[in-house]
Amino acid sequence: MIAKLRHPDIDVRLATDHDASTIHALIVELGRATGLRQKVTSRPEHFLRHGSGDRPAFEAFIAERDGRPLGLCLFFYSFSSWRGELGVYVQDLFVSGDARGCGLGRRLIMETARLAKGRGATYLRLSVARENTAAQKFYRTIGMSEAEDECIYQAAGPDFERLARMAGA
Repeated sequence: MIAKLRHPDIDVRLATDHDASTIHALIVELGRATGLRQKVTSRPEHFLRHGSGDRPAFEAFIAERDGRPLGLCLFFYSFSSWRGELGVYVQDLFVSGDARGCGLGRRLIMETARLAKGRGATYLRLSVARENTAAQKFYRTIGMSEAEDECIYQAAGPDFERLARMAGA
């Protein structure tokens, strides 16, 4: 863990096991803010189980003012077989409405990049909903570019189960 980092009156720190409920609450807020609350089916215990132990599935930076959570950047490491390099993938970036416009989103991304670079990563990736043009503009503003040669595909729920079953057939 690293020490708290100061930014006027907002602290940014790495989450600990004790932050599972806070992470979940911020994810729920993100769901509400994007109009997708119904898609959030996770519970605090999922964040505790998967974010702790010898090999946590993710890490997160939490931004707070006077102990009140204002933002979150949840990320994990990936490997590019084409580049032969370690990278970091930002799964969720959220800044509460009353903290937007003060550079907190940029700071959360920068802290993630700084930490990942210190651990050997050479790139940062994320995906954004096609209709979320405000987020797309923000990412371009901080120097990120769209990977125009890629589309994201997924298999979840019954489709994932079917794929897994097919392996044993």
